[in-house]
Amino acid sequence: MWRNSQIQYITIAMTRKDTLWLSNPTLAYRDWQVREAAGANRRPFSARSIVQHEAMFEHFRRHLLARGRSVASFGTDDIDAFWQTPDARTYSQATRMRYAKLLDRLCRHLIFAGVREDNPAAGLLASVRWPEEEPTPQYLEAPTDRRLQAYLQHPAEDLASLRSRAIVATFLGAGITAAEARTARIGELYPNASPPYLFVPGHGSRDARTVHLSDFAVPLLRDWLARRKKLPIEGDRLFSLRPNGQPITDMSFGRIVSEILEAIGATNVEMSPRTLRNTFCRRQLLAGRPRDEVSHMLGLASSRTCDRILATMLPPAI
Repeated sequence: MWRNSQIQYITIAMTRKDTLWLSNPTLAYRDWQVREAAGANRRPFSARSIVQHEAMFEHFRRHLLARGRSVASFGTDDIDAFWQTPDARTYSQATRMRYAKLLDRLCRHLIFAGVREDNPAAGLLASVRWPEEEPTPQYLEAPTDRRLQAYLQHPAEDLASLRSRAIVATFLGAGITAAEARTARIGELYPNASPPYLFVPGHGSRDARTVHLSDFAVPLLRDWLARRKKLPIEGDRLFSLRPNGQPITDMSFGRIVSEILEAIGATNVEMSPRTLRNTFCRRQLLAGRPRDEVSHMLGLASSRTCDRILATMLPPAI
C-alpha cells in the first residue's frame, strides 16, 4: 500500500506538472532520489548510490543545457550526442549501463509525473549490457608515473599552467576523486605541515579523511596555494577557472589531465582523473602498504578497488 505522503506528492506533481523539474531540475532530482526513487525490488537506494546518481544526472543535465534542451524536451538524438562527449567516450561498459538505467528510470518517472509524454531512453537497455567481467582498471605504469612526476616539476609558463599542474599533482599525489577536487577549499590544504597533507571532508557515505601528500606534489601545491590566496577569485575553492569561484566541471578536469598526459606521450590510457587516482593507489600498493590502509586513503569502505589493482601486479599466468 502506498503511504499518504506518496499519494500527496504524486497528486501535487500531476496537478502542477511538477514545475520544479523545469525550474530547478537538480533540486527536483535530488528530492525524487531521497523520497521516491528505488532500485530492484523497490528497495531505496543507498546513500552512496544516491550521491553517484546525482552526479551522473548533473553531468547529463549540463549536456542538455549546452544543447538548449531540458529534461522535458530531450530526445534520442541528445542521448546519442551525450555518448560522443569527451567524457562519455571513455566510459566503461558498466558505466554506460548505469547511465542507461538512470535515464530510463528518470524518463518513466517524468511521464508518470506529467512532465514528459515519451521515453527516449526506452531502447537503451536493449543496446547495452553489463560486462561479463570487470574491466581492468586504467593506470600509469611505474616508469610513466615517474615521468609524469618529473614533468610536473618543470617551471610553469603562466598561471593557467601552474593551476593545471597543481590539479594533476593533486590527483596523482593524493588520490582524491574529481568531485573531491572540485569542492576542495584553501583551508584544507596543508603543504607546510609535517608531514604535508590534504584534509578531505566527509561527503555522501564517505567519512572525512586526511591524506598525506606525495613528496613530488608538495612544492607544486605549496606554490599554487600561495598564488591562489592572492587571486581575486570569489569564495575559497582551491581550484577554480573563473573569477566567480564557479567549480571546475568534469569536462575541464578531463581536458587538463589529457593535455598533460599528451605532453609526456602517455596516450595509451584513459586520460582522466580516475586513471591518476588508480595510479596513486597502485603506487601505494607497490610500496607495500596494506590494502585496507590504501582503501582508507582513497576514502573507500571496501578493498574491492585495491583488489582489482592488486590483480594488475600479479605475474601473468603461464
